[in-house]
Amino acid sequence: MKAINRMKATPPALTALAGAMLLSSLGISIATIALPALARDFSAPISAVRWVILAYLVAATVAIVLAGRFGDLLGHRRVLLAGLSLFAAASVLCAAAPTLDLLIAGRIAQGIGSAILMALPVSLIRETVPRERTGSAMGLLGTMSAIGTALGPSVGGMLVSGFGWRAAFVALATAGIVVLGLAARTIPQMPATRRPDGRMDWPGAALLALTLTLYALATAGGKAGATAGASLLLTGAALALVSFVIVEARSASPLVPVSILRDRTTGTALAMSLLAATVMMATLVVGPFFLSFGLGLNEALVGLVMAVGPVTAAFSGIFAGRLTDRFGARPVLVVGLVETTLGLVCLALLPRTLGVMGYVAALIVLTPGFQLFLAANNTAVMNAARDEQRGLLSGLLGLSRNLGFMTGASVMATLFATAVGPGDLAATAPETVARAFTTTFLVAAGLPLAALALALLGRSAAQERAEAL
Repeated sequence: MKAINRMKATPPALTALAGAMLLSSLGISIATIALPALARDFSAPISAVRWVILAYLVAATVAIVLAGRFGDLLGHRRVLLAGLSLFAAASVLCAAAPTLDLLIAGRIAQGIGSAILMALPVSLIRETVPRERTGSAMGLLGTMSAIGTALGPSVGGMLVSGFGWRAAFVALATAGIVVLGLAARTIPQMPATRRPDGRMDWPGAALLALTLTLYALATAGGKAGATAGASLLLTGAALALVSFVIVEARSASPLVPVSILRDRTTGTALAMSLLAATVMMATLVVGPFFLSFGLGLNEALVGLVMAVGPVTAAFSGIFAGRLTDRFGARPVLVVGLVETTLGLVCLALLPRTLGVMGYVAALIVLTPGFQLFLAANNTAVMNAARDEQRGLLSGLLGLSRNLGFMTGASVMATLFATAVGPGDLAATAPETVARAFTTTFLVAAGLPLAALALALLGRSAAQERAEAL
């Protein structure tokens, strides 16, 4: 027991978990810069090349809950090491791919590995740091994710321009091997928490995978983005979800126990995570259009301004975790949602009067609010989790975040396009683009307010239960 306690405080173990989280975000951001080179090398249209990104996102979203559940069944350390091995091997496959189809297949495998790298570090926190430092550790993971997002385009740009697009995947493979070696040496061995029957819920897993795949394809623009095609995919996703809930309710060994689905605290945390992620993706998807066509910035300046968000997140993540440890998850979560709302209102209004400086100032207000929420929400869920459900809950948190990202990329972009109106965006008056941007983010400000209402209602329900006892 003393040996395990010493290992819990070992910094290299936390470093390995942070490295895994960094890899998962680099896997998406570093590849975006390679898309033009891929289009040239494979003589492929953008509609085909974009699946280098979408395949990774869809695979990660579909696999993330299964990754967490396998961690509970087989051991969190063992599954994390398997995920790092898969990520590194898939990166090698991507680097060597002779065709675009094989590259996309490699990205699917890489996305599955990424799902493990996103889910398992969160569940392993309780085995690597003392409970009273959980918030700080969660803040570090958020910081590393933000650093990966910020570094990806710049590092990828240097590699692609200097050595070609394959160098980006060689770099990911090399980093994966380094983190794998560090994790194998530093993360403590812990027994798996097996179910009484020792079985995996394969029917539930298949239905969940089908649900998420259909939803991901719909939001990603399935059937070439046609409205009828997206509606058909969403209908299929809804039917698959209903079937999943029915199967889980009847299963003796469910993938996602109905008690978790019905638990108000957990359900509230997952819903808040989805709403917050939807908002943050809106800044990444809609922001560049406003900066380019509303403020007239060139591509280099757009990239520089957009980098303010990830850089601010990198600096504020650890601070957010320390505040969570000091003051508790609940008050920090509320402050984070209030600051996020304020930041969105600033983003909607300040750039109209202050230009680029107003945009930068709004991001500096908005981003720490999201980091405060993320650290507090993850800490609250994982501190309350039973040992046999830590992997599952960390997977569900990752799933809610990914679903929010996909929803934000689809719904908020559609809202902005509708507000702009039909026609060529490049020919649209800057004031019209600016008004559409303001409308989009004033609507977006309602999402963290809805999350705040859920948080306060959840607290009231908890107080009522406590008083009844």
